[in-house]
Amino acid sequence: MHMKKTVLLFLLFSVLFPPFLFCNEPSNEEFSLSLQDAIGIAFKNNKDIQISEQDISFAKAGIMSARSQFLPNVDANYSYTHNEAVSPITVQGTKKDIGLFTGYKNDNLVGIGVTQTVYDGGANIASFRQAQLNLKVSSETLRTKKLDVEFETKRLYYGLMLAYETERIAQDLVGQAKSHYEDVNAKFGQGTSSKFDVLQSSVQVSKLMPQFISSVNDIRLVMADLNKALGIKIQTETKARDKFTYSLIEIKEDEFLRQAYLTAPEMTVKSLGIDINKWAINIAKAGYRPQLTADLNYFYRSNNWNTMFNTKHNNWNAGIALSVPIFDGFSSKAKVDEAKARYTQSNLDKANLIDQIAVNIRQACLDLKEAQTIIDSQKDNVEEAREALRIANVGYDNGVNTNLDVLDAQVSLAQVEQNLAQGIYDYLLAKAFLERTIGISYIEEAKK
Repeated sequence: MHMKKTVLLFLLFSVLFPPFLFCNEPSNEEFSLSLQDAIGIAFKNNKDIQISEQDISFAKAGIMSARSQFLPNVDANYSYTHNEAVSPITVQGTKKDIGLFTGYKNDNLVGIGVTQTVYDGGANIASFRQAQLNLKVSSETLRTKKLDVEFETKRLYYGLMLAYETERIAQDLVGQAKSHYEDVNAKFGQGTSSKFDVLQSSVQVSKLMPQFISSVNDIRLVMADLNKALGIKIQTETKARDKFTYSLIEIKEDEFLRQAYLTAPEMTVKSLGIDINKWAINIAKAGYRPQLTADLNYFYRSNNWNTMFNTKHNNWNAGIALSVPIFDGFSSKAKVDEAKARYTQSNLDKANLIDQIAVNIRQACLDLKEAQTIIDSQKDNVEEAREALRIANVGYDNGVNTNLDVLDAQVSLAQVEQNLAQGIYDYLLAKAFLERTIGISYIEEAKK
């Protein structure tokens, strides 16, 4: 009997001072974060977001590169050639040194050349349009990454709040069981309670301990996952500052669906992909079309650097070049067929996404309704369960109820509270999933 009392006292002491029971790593830092704070930190430290931000810089450089195709190329050039012999022809009365046209034994040439593409079959225009669309795709991809990170942060933040609530419920249940055991043990000493009731109450405390231990460990695990998502030390003691509550939203599935088609970044990316592939067809078709370029050259040519730069040794020329494709081994046709296939594929991808968004919206709405039903059914039962526990305690004190009635009432209250907490978590998560599907950002909404 003495041994059992010692074990029981140790368990009760562990409830009051859990650090003696659990081997947790010491935490050097402690954070108390709101949901908005957590999302902001996750945005700052997430590597995928940083990569997407670099993609935007890459896309901007692509626009500059595509724009350069409309501008002339200007090159400065120099050449030296040693000729064994040159033509001895001379021309009387010319203002230019004849070597300028026929060459020198030691031939030095310094000049500048300008080349301009006049028409390349429309490829440069199409490439520029593609570059502009790619920048928009990069921006929407960044928004997609942020929405994904935001949803994951919400899931873990809400999970941490649920874990703390579960730990509170478990601790309350153990505390109630402990208090009841002390009352029963006191009654046994007065001869008003049986030995069976004492043992039953003692066992109940022991039975509840694993549940309490598990709830404390769940907090540590969810906290570690949240810290990882935020990019902070795993050992940091992170606390949720927001209250574990929810606000009802009116469920309008058709309106949610229309909004998702307009604002979901995935839809925008798919639409932009269709436009990009449409311009790719124009680029491929440029292989069928003529190419027209113009060039202008101005240069100095002499066999002696000391007399290079004068009017007798300078010259210029200008010209245009037209190239009309006749046969390229069906290369252009193959490129056009490939571009058209990708265009058709992008339209099918968008149709698939439309269907998937509809499924996600339906799932979110059903999850919201289910969670709301659970909350409504459990919310009123919490007070009823508390009243039932009070009546069971009074009845046991008066000899009307049994010890088992009290223990059952304690467990029932904890179960109802746990069901309510789980329902609130499910509602918050369903709402977060709905916002993710539509493309609504908690951060952006908070700024409004």
